[in-house]
Amino acid sequence: MTAPITKSAPPVDISEIVREKYGAAARRVLEINEPASCCGPTSSCCGGTEFNGAVDPITSNLYVNGETDELPDAAVLASLGCGNPTALAQLEAGQVVLDLGSGGGIDVILSARRVGPTGKAYGLDMTDDMLALARRNAAEAGIPNIEFLRGQIESIPLPDCSVDVIISNCVINLSGDKRSVLAEAFRVLKPGGRFAVSDVVVRGEVPEAVRRNMELWVGCVAGALEETEFKRLLTDVGFIDASVEPTRFYRSEDARQFLQESNVDVDANLDEIDGKFMAAFVRAQKPGATA
Repeated sequence: MTAPITKSAPPVDISEIVREKYGAAARRVLEINEPASCCGPTSSCCGGTEFNGAVDPITSNLYVNGETDELPDAAVLASLGCGNPTALAQLEAGQVVLDLGSGGGIDVILSARRVGPTGKAYGLDMTDDMLALARRNAAEAGIPNIEFLRGQIESIPLPDCSVDVIISNCVINLSGDKRSVLAEAFRVLKPGGRFAVSDVVVRGEVPEAVRRNMELWVGCVAGALEETEFKRLLTDVGFIDASVEPTRFYRSEDARQFLQESNVDVDANLDEIDGKFMAAFVRAQKPGATA
């Protein structure tokens, strides 16, 4: 007798979840007429739900005083990152920079200013509304050496060896195929090019309940790589000198904010999460001398 065929549930398309969530965040900013504020109505936690006016432990206080003063309000309001890769990447005049998952364009605009008129800053995003917002912000900033590209970070629409520095701000953790993201980053970097991203990274193990939760995936938590695995994947695709430098640890009360809007039992997981998640600056280099 033939055993009955059991149909498994279709796989969850993480990219569509991310696209929908980030698109909604961009539309909220595009529709806002009032000036931005630190407790604005955009989604926080890299796309998670807003914290009802509370200070977001991931996205708050990432840029130094004065750094965003000359940026369009909408660029600042739409910033959903977890770090400041433009400051840590040590960009130089004349370089070509690519921001993976560029969102509202804040890091692309800052990068374009750092590399100057002889350099160029690309932003790559898969969300049409975010691209529309980013292009509007770039035009308002009046910086010509910027180009925004539509596409996915797992398949970068640029030629081999065309970029000096790759940055990203709390986006790689949202990908369901991180190996492809890192391999593509390696491909488009010039010999000697640098990988310099901010991301949420895990130190040690976390409860499986957190890993399974899709809302938390879109909120930068469930999709975060463990730090040794991140370095191993970078090495596997060809990078050298991979390192993970913590820039902010999230404590138990921060974790409570991550979990309170989800279906995870907050109190059951709080102690196991304390200090396990961190914002980190991840560096690596493509072998070879820069031309």
